[in-house]
Amino acid sequence: MASVLVPVWRLIDRIPHHVSLPTSQPPAPRRSHFVDLTPFRRSPAFLRLWLGSGIAGIGSQMTIIAIGLHVYALTGSTAAVALVGVVGLVPMILAGIYGGLLADSFDRRTVAFIAAVVAWFSTLSLAALAWLHVDTLWLYYGLATLNAVAATIIGTTRAAIIPRLLDRELLPAASALSGISVGLQVTVGPALAGILVAGVGVQWTYTIDAILFLAAFTGILTLPKILPEGESRRPGFAAVRQGLAFVRHAPNIRLTFLLDIIAMTFGTARVLFPAVGALLIGGGAVTVGILSGALAAGVLLSSLFSGRLGGVRWQGVAIRNAIITYGACMAAFGAVLLPLGTRTGGSITEPFSTANLPALALATLALAGAGAADNVSMVFRSTMLQAAVPDSMRGRTQGLNIVVVTGGPRVGDAYIGLASMVALLWLPSLLGGILIMVLVFVIVQTHRSFLHYDAEHPTP
Repeated sequence: MASVLVPVWRLIDRIPHHVSLPTSQPPAPRRSHFVDLTPFRRSPAFLRLWLGSGIAGIGSQMTIIAIGLHVYALTGSTAAVALVGVVGLVPMILAGIYGGLLADSFDRRTVAFIAAVVAWFSTLSLAALAWLHVDTLWLYYGLATLNAVAATIIGTTRAAIIPRLLDRELLPAASALSGISVGLQVTVGPALAGILVAGVGVQWTYTIDAILFLAAFTGILTLPKILPEGESRRPGFAAVRQGLAFVRHAPNIRLTFLLDIIAMTFGTARVLFPAVGALLIGGGAVTVGILSGALAAGVLLSSLFSGRLGGVRWQGVAIRNAIITYGACMAAFGAVLLPLGTRTGGSITEPFSTANLPALALATLALAGAGAADNVSMVFRSTMLQAAVPDSMRGRTQGLNIVVVTGGPRVGDAYIGLASMVALLWLPSLLGGILIMVLVFVIVQTHRSFLHYDAEHPTP
C-alpha cells in the first residue's frame, strides 16, 4: 500500500516549496515526512479540540452504522435504510449554510456548544427509543436528521475556529492532523459498531456513542471565547447573500469548490462495491469491507506521512496535482475491473474464499492511492479556505464547503447509477477517472490565478 503513496508525494515534491511562510521568526524547513505535531505543542486548545472531536467522531460513526442496521432490522428494506441519508440531505445543506452564518455572527464556542448539546440529545433519544423497543420509524428518521444537522453545524464552526487557534503556517499541518482523526473515525467507528450491534445490540451501541460524545464537550468548553473579527452580522438572508457575493468574487476559493465537485461526481465508487464483491471480484461482504477500508487507510497513511506538506508554497498547483492523481487511481480501479467477467450466481453473502485475490489486491492499492490523493487535496483546500478567507467570512465559506462536500458524493452516486445501467461495472470508474484528469487539468490551466496561488500571500 505504501508504494501507491509514492506517486502522490513525488507530484507534491516537484512543486517548489523551499520558501517558508512569513512569521515573526520563519521556521526551519521540515525534513521529516512524518506528520507535523507542532500544532499540538503550540496550541493546547487545538489539541483538546482535536482529541474531543476525534473521540466523539468515533461514536458518531458507530451510530451511523447502527441506525442503518436498526432500520433494516425494523423494515427489511434497503430502500428504507437509504432513506435515512436522503431525508437528512436537504436539512444538512441548509445547516451548513445557516450554521456558517451563525459562526460569523456569534461567539463560535457558544455556537459549537449549543450544536453539541443538540447532537448529544438526539443520540440519547435514539438510545432511549431502542431501550424502550419503540419501533416507530419516523422517530428514527427525525432523530438521525437532527443529529446530522447538529454535526454539520459543529463541523462548520470548528473549521472557522481553528485559524484562530494557530498561526497560518501551521494550518496545513492542522488539516493533516484532521485527516488522521477522520481516518481513525471511519475505520474504528464502523468496526466497533459491527462488533457491538452483533454482540450487545443497538441499545448499547447508541448508549456508548452518548458516553463517547462527552469528549466533544471537553474540547469545546475549554476553548477561549472566539468572537468573529470585523463587522458583526445579523443571521439573516442578507448576510447569506453577502457570503455568496464574496465567493463570486473569490476565484481561488470558488475553484476549490468546483474541483472538489468534479472529483466527487466522477470519482465516487462506494455504491459499486456490493456488485464488485458479488459479481466481479467475488468474496461477498468481506470484499466490500476491504474496498471500503482501503479508501480510509489511504487517508490515514497520507496524513501520517504529511510532514512536508506544510512547506508547499504553490498550493493551487498542489491541489491540481493531487486531484489528477486521484483521477488516475480511480481510472486504475476501473481498469482492474475491466478484464473480469461478470460471474453468474454471485452473492453478497458468499464466502471470501471465492474472491479473485490478485484483482482484489490491485483494486485495494488503487483505492488506497485514491484516498491518499484525495486527502492531500483536502489538506490544501482546507488550508486555502482558512488562510485566504477573512475571519468575518470564514463561517459562511466553510458552510458552503460543507454543502459541496455533502452534495458531491450524492451526485457521484447518481452518476454511478446511470453509468452502470449499461451493465459494464468497470465503466463508471475508468471513464470517471479519465474525465477527472482531463477536466481538472483544462480548468486549472484556464485559471492562471489558481496556478499562481502563493501560500506566502494567500488571496481568495
